[in-house]
Amino acid sequence: MDGNGRWAQARGLARVEGHKAGAEAVRTVVTECRKLGIPHLTLYAFSSENWNRPKAEVSALFSLLLEFLGKEIPRMEREDIRLVVLGDVDGLPLPQRTALRHGMSRTAHCRSMTLNLALNYGGRAEIVRAARRMAEAGLAPGDYSEERFADYLYTAGQPDPDLLVRTSGEQRLSNYLLFQCAYSEFYFTPVAWPDFGVEALHEALRAFTGRSRRFGKTQEQIDAC
Repeated sequence: MDGNGRWAQARGLARVEGHKAGAEAVRTVVTECRKLGIPHLTLYAFSSENWNRPKAEVSALFSLLLEFLGKEIPRMEREDIRLVVLGDVDGLPLPQRTALRHGMSRTAHCRSMTLNLALNYGGRAEIVRAARRMAEAGLAPGDYSEERFADYLYTAGQPDPDLLVRTSGEQRLSNYLLFQCAYSEFYFTPVAWPDFGVEALHEALRAFTGRSRRFGKTQEQIDAC
């Protein structure tokens, strides 16, 4: 969800105002995805590298997270949306990790949609964590497989992403779901995240539906199926 700070600066506003506008975009996109019946949505909210940002900005981001959770968890429960956190929750400040765990517990029964928030998340760290957990579980080398490895990731039990959307003109993965995005379709847009509304979402989905996803097969093999 890139471009909050640049969106604000272009309007002569403080960066925190861009993050506030970005939070509104989150509500819009989650609501529309729920209406469309999209079963899984993952939002990259705060990477493990984002701790390097100015302390005031980090503090503002976590304050917005608390505000967002306070307002949205009851609505998510009503809308049957399950909250899942991808990342090192223990490394977050106490108020935020308490609110997140409360939200995950309160929505654990929800099944219509899963909203993943990637918080204090890094793709390489997730892979190392999964390998360590497999070793700690005592698995023999012969028991290792891609499918078994996926069971030890934060996204265990969920499908790999079909579509990765990156806003504000950025065109890189930035340590995001490195294992899971092996066959994802990428969509890059110059639209800053605060301006990424319903029409921008639909444009991304239209682009996705026009793609041919072959997963290493030829088109003839796919047609034969």
